[in-house]
Amino acid sequence: MPASSRGMAVGERSRILGWARIASVYSFIAVLVVLSRPTPPPLAACGALVLLGEALRVWAAGHLVKSARLATSGPYAYTQNPLYLGRLLILTGLAVAARSEARWNLAALAVGYAVFFLYYLPRKLRVEGARLARLHGPAFEAYHARVPILFPGLSRYPGEKLAWSFGRMVRNQEPMVIAGLLVVFAFLSWKTAGG
Repeated sequence: MPASSRGMAVGERSRILGWARIASVYSFIAVLVVLSRPTPPPLAACGALVLLGEALRVWAAGHLVKSARLATSGPYAYTQNPLYLGRLLILTGLAVAARSEARWNLAALAVGYAVFFLYYLPRKLRVEGARLARLHGPAFEAYHARVPILFPGLSRYPGEKLAWSFGRMVRNQEPMVIAGLLVVFAFLSWKTAGG
């Protein structure tokens, strides 16, 4: 098989595996939410955590131009992976909000953390790190050496100061995440009200 065909086959397989991972995560969240027995105070507190995570993702998505440039503005000046940090906050908020009598939600959260920290994040860092190093060379190496991987540092990386863009946020498909979260919280609120 020619190298170009192999590359396309690997790319196609990677895309299919990516969709399968996303479908399994969303299916898992749907089951967790359907089986939940939420109560008002935790739902409100967890809603705030999810809102914080999504606000971080919206901020990051408005600064990200995938592959075209090295993102060092906005939240990327403090953490290399603000989208992943936002995802982690959302995961935590949703799992705790989707309270169940048998505490399946806490078991699900522990499994989610294990998958996130032991598989997802290391794989993403390896794959994306190699791609960014190839595309941006010394600029990425300098950024990578100074900015924390996930949890933000206190000092700002002195990179570019690109303004946040609504158009970039939309192109990065963040409104789809917002819509999904609204549906989940509407359902949890309905269940809290005795639905």
